[in-house]
Amino acid sequence: MSSRVPILKVDDYWVVAIEETLHDQSVIQFKEELLHNITGVAGKGLIIDISALEVVDSFVTRVLIEISRLAGLLGLPFVLTGIKPAVAITLTEMGLDLRDMATALNLQKGLDKLKNLARMEQR
Repeated sequence: MSSRVPILKVDDYWVVAIEETLHDQSVIQFKEELLHNITGVAGKGLIIDISALEVVDSFVTRVLIEISRLAGLLGLPFVLTGIKPAVAITLTEMGLDLRDMATALNLQKGLDKLKNLARMEQR
């Protein structure tokens, strides 16, 4: 069974836009499919955009943190984009720590951040 979240390769970057709320089982399935894809084909970075989401629960947040760490272990820089102010407030109030996760305001700024990281690594 395939998740409803498209996992795209744009240039050399993996780009994922989560456009609807994921329930526990679907977020686990999404994580497995994503990890399968990013380990099968090389890329320069991974962006997950959540700008379409009004609510992000603690389980989904924990899975996003796990994906960020797993991508790092695989040598793939990760950026989470599109966190709405209300979502940021809720995550902070729940005590979820995203300080170790790279974030950006939107998808374009996330791509810019990954491209800057790639340039710095080439030096």
